[in-house]
Amino acid sequence: MDAKTNSFDSIDILVSSLEANAARNDRVGHIPREQLDEIASSGVLALTVPRAAGGAGADIQQTVDVLRRLGRADPSVALILSMHFIQHLIIDRAPGWPEHLAGKLIDDALAGKGWINALRVEPELGSPSRGGLPQTVARRNKDGWRLTGHKIYSTGAAVLDWYLVWARTDEDDVRVGAFLVQAGLPGTKIVETWDHLGLRASGSHDALFEDVRIPNDHAIDLRRPDDWRRPDPIAGSLHPLLIGAIYDGVAQAARNWLVQFLKTRSPSSLGAPLSTLSRVQEALGDIEIKLAINDRLIRSFAQEFDARRTADPLDASVVKLAVTNNAIAVVEQALLLAGNHGLSRRNPLERHHRDVLCGRIHSPQDDSTRIALGLSALN
Repeated sequence: MDAKTNSFDSIDILVSSLEANAARNDRVGHIPREQLDEIASSGVLALTVPRAAGGAGADIQQTVDVLRRLGRADPSVALILSMHFIQHLIIDRAPGWPEHLAGKLIDDALAGKGWINALRVEPELGSPSRGGLPQTVARRNKDGWRLTGHKIYSTGAAVLDWYLVWARTDEDDVRVGAFLVQAGLPGTKIVETWDHLGLRASGSHDALFEDVRIPNDHAIDLRRPDDWRRPDPIAGSLHPLLIGAIYDGVAQAARNWLVQFLKTRSPSSLGAPLSTLSRVQEALGDIEIKLAINDRLIRSFAQEFDARRTADPLDASVVKLAVTNNAIAVVEQALLLAGNHGLSRRNPLERHHRDVLCGRIHSPQDDSTRIALGLSALN
């Protein structure tokens, strides 16, 4: 399948399939392998692969538009795909990737396989965005590296073909960076621990590594710990923006359901649809304002990134904070207008509420962004 002609054309079909199965996937809390297979076979895995390499060459604006649409349909799947997109966007834009490894991952994506995600969070460390050395260790030997460690919240873990594992070396002069690990190698194990309030079908399980043998040239961008203190301008901008776009998609889905509910719900005491009440119209107008602000923020930042091929990670964090908090406020306002109907599991609004709350947990978290802004102002 030609990625350049089919990646975008497939989105509408994928959205319909995801919407039809999202409630079931949420109920069972299992990763939707059938839908992920559809995505892989559609060519979408190569959406952000450059055109010169045979991919669709999506820019950041196009990528966030796709993720917002998928976020409306099933944010769990959108999250898995966003992590894959982020890695390929970094490969194209950031230094540090060995050419032969970048080429292998690109070839996989063009062939409709090669799901990849960065595994960074650990039980003791938490998120590395707050500092600290990973407990996962890569030990050097004559054959390459031996990797041992424990990662949590590994989105899409059970379907990934590649893990990009954040680890430290055992060298006297410790270095920190990523190690590319092929799924299924001896010593790798996925433990199904994910049982969450929201994004239940994201399969964000634990990944265990026990003396996993890795070729010497699969170490990527190893640096001394102090060199990682400043956020990477590429990854530090892409991650907040793409994550924020997904939660904006959830808010849009909640708004769309609410509009239909208000137009069709006619209490006998009113004798007319709820949509005829001015107080309801005003509340819905407030929802529209928040979504319009989100759209402006996401689009303007994406356009700036595309123009410069980089951006300020702190600006991206501000966008993520504003967008996710607006998205949460939209869904909560929709719940207030829908009442008990909104909390019923036969309607999607309660699922949208659980999913959108996860936006507060995704890095960068609000307190980190506010502290960074405060320090910037003081300095």
